Amino acid sequence: MNRRTFISSVLSTFLLSYQTRLLAVEETKTLNKTGYISEPLFLDHHISPDHPERPDRLKYIQKAMQDSGLLDQITTVSLKDDVGDWIKTLHTDEHIASIKKNTPAAHRVAEACVRACLAAIDKVATDELNNVFCATRPPGHHALNTGKEEGFCYYNHVAIAARYAQKQYGLKKILIVDWDYHHGNATEAMFYDDPSVLYFSTHDLYAYPGTGDPRKKGSGAGLGYNINIALPCGTNDKMIIDVFQNTLLPAAEKFEPDLVLVSAGFDSREHDLLGCFDITDVAYKAMTKTVMQIANNSANGRLISVLEGGYNLKGISDAVVSHVSTMLGKG
Repeated sequence: MNRRTFISSVLSTFLLSYQTRLLAVEETKTLNKTGYISEPLFLDHHISPDHPERPDRLKYIQKAMQDSGLLDQITTVSLKDDVGDWIKTLHTDEHIASIKKNTPAAHRVAEACVRACLAAIDKVATDELNNVFCATRPPGHHALNTGKEEGFCYYNHVAIAARYAQKQYGLKKILIVDWDYHHGNATEAMFYDDPSVLYFSTHDLYAYPGTGDPRKKGSGAGLGYNINIALPCGTNDKMIIDVFQNTLLPAAEKFEPDLVLVSAGFDSREHDLLGCFDITDVAYKAMTKTVMQIANNSANGRLISVLEGGYNLKGISDAVVSHVSTMLGKG
């Protein structure tokens, strides 16, 4: 073997070894791109013994995630240590003081939900993870500044996470997709005149809280950045998938968000205790793929999904498994 052949052989071996290592690193990144947050602390609150927003919701989800094998394939994310003053970016001092005084357990648990969402933002904003599912409770998208619980909600976790992403990481444009059966009236109100947040909601107009009129499109600089899609009882997979493909997708492509947040309410699923839609897990997979497509197109894959409603225990756990498996790229 002459010198030139020897050097060529050594270089080829080095390059092959280097490429193999790169592929291994990329494969590891792909396998670990999805995060998951769920803490025992989220079980430490119940409005009343027979209330549908109960700790069993998370117990069923956790068991389904374990039985499906998904917990072995995703990255567990811990709560952020301190919520700081971030709740105050959207909630008044009076509201927070009232919740803390009158429902201290709810305050502690809802504050932990905010810590979860902020931790999720940290992970995707620094590209450590592509997407995260927050299995949190109580929900948050009805939480106004009334000083009391609204629609089982105390603090608006998703809305606070949006502001945190903007102020802490400079992610300027946020898309919030709310597929809960109920309209997220508080999220709408908090960003109604804000063109930096596009709020998109599918819901039953005649269910609690009775808001979400499609004519409500935002005000001032925020006009056009609030999209309400009212759907009838009996809404099926095709109907909601069509809305996501033909209304959400074009609006999001025009908006070009830097981050996608999902208020993932699974009370829009068939057989829910508080809903009348006929949506199955087939639709949740398709809806998840749509929001992932949006995130991949303009937000470097940054997607965070936060549990809102869903009160049929088997239904919510099956839906979450379908949703998270799709986020992981297995849907």
